[in-house]
Amino acid sequence: MNKRLSGILVATLCLVSQVGFAKQITLPIDLDYNFIKKEVVNELYKGEGHTAEVWNDKKGCSYLKLSDLQVSGQQQQIKLQNHVQARIGATLGGKCLKLIEWQGNLETLQQPTLNKEKTVLSLPVTQVAVSDLQGRQLNDPKIQDLITQFVAPKLSGLKLDLNASRADIEKTVQEYVPKEDVAEVLSLLNSLRITDVVAKEKSVGLKFAFNSPSSKARAKKSAAPLTEAEQKKWQVQWDEWNTFLTKSIEQAVDDAKSPELRDALTETLVEARVAFQTALTTNNLDDDPVRVFFTDTWERLAPQLKELSHELPEVKALQYVTFIAATDVMYELEKIGAPFGLEISSEGLRNLARIIIAKQQS
Repeated sequence: MNKRLSGILVATLCLVSQVGFAKQITLPIDLDYNFIKKEVVNELYKGEGHTAEVWNDKKGCSYLKLSDLQVSGQQQQIKLQNHVQARIGATLGGKCLKLIEWQGNLETLQQPTLNKEKTVLSLPVTQVAVSDLQGRQLNDPKIQDLITQFVAPKLSGLKLDLNASRADIEKTVQEYVPKEDVAEVLSLLNSLRITDVVAKEKSVGLKFAFNSPSSKARAKKSAAPLTEAEQKKWQVQWDEWNTFLTKSIEQAVDDAKSPELRDALTETLVEARVAFQTALTTNNLDDDPVRVFFTDTWERLAPQLKELSHELPEVKALQYVTFIAATDVMYELEKIGAPFGLEISSEGLRNLARIIIAKQQS
């Protein structure tokens, strides 16, 4: 469960400020169970049709497979539900003789647990319930023994390891952060820890903590409006984004079957175009158009997007969940203080635009 969460952590580290903090900063992030499910499937359910073969006899005669994973919260633990297929056989004359063939359902409760260093989140199994397709408790000792020996340890091995994520985060950070800020952001990364984790009904709540650099605060650099030449280069990027966002709106409306959502998202795109163009080309504004846009828009759209993410299949929902989590990160960071020149403001947008333009030319 490392790669997708890395993207959210990158947003965190790119935006956090060094100005006037206590030595430790704490940032809460909620991960929807659709997000958790997708990560578990990617890590463990690698067989055809998203199946996980947790044991086999290497002869193709006996095996134990899991499929149809569902993830939710129960009693402050993470509940995993699986369909189980088991076969025990013996090879005789080069052929497989089936001795036992069984299907049923497996339910495990797993307790989110942090290691001593608070860098690894693991999910040890605390409770296992197995029943056949009619809901009767499993009474076959051989199948039960296989589940005890192989399934519980395999599921308990699921984890989020910050140490394993650091290299990916470092690489991504250097793509989106101004060169002069990379060292400070990597310093934050090295101190990153998980201080708390709670399994809720619809999500897992995590608290990440990291140290602010001890160096003195830099003077904030003013970002002038874009020149005509810069505006032309930015327009190329905006046209690409506009095409992508238009298609995304069409997809979201198709997913949600909601004309109201279509109208809200279309209106948002128009507002974004006006707000961003004003912010990039005009100075000394009484009301910052970028801040006004993000504040008003997120308050209006967030409830609709969150509700949509719960109604969609997990693959589609994940796109919305990731976007929601990353945006929530920005708003939490805004409560802490001004970020590394990428703040939610007109000047922040200008800085970001110039970083993107420079990347296009490199």
